Amino acid sequence: MFGLGLPEVLVILLIIFLIFGAKRLPEIGKGLGETVREIKKIRSERKTDKPKAKESEERNVVSDIRKEVESIPGLKEAREIKETAGKVKDITKLLK
Repeated sequence: MFGLGLPEVLVILLIIFLIFGAKRLPEIGKGLGETVREIKKIRSERKTDKPKAKESEERNVVSDIRKEVESIPGLKEAREIKETAGKVKDITKLLK
């Protein structure tokens, strides 16, 4: 425990007892316990949120790229031409 032995921990606890008194020690312990619990909760939430955050970030990047691609002038027309060429190709295959 941070290189502290039992005698050192007991001295620290005795000093805390003398400073705060017996009535305040349970309140301090409760507050410290709640703080540790909240820190553990936050850590576990961060661990589970990291993959979700990466996925949502990737989705945002992909949607941004799609928006940029869609804004390219003539792209719609090129797609329509490609679809029409595909239909013409299918029709010519049927006629052969």
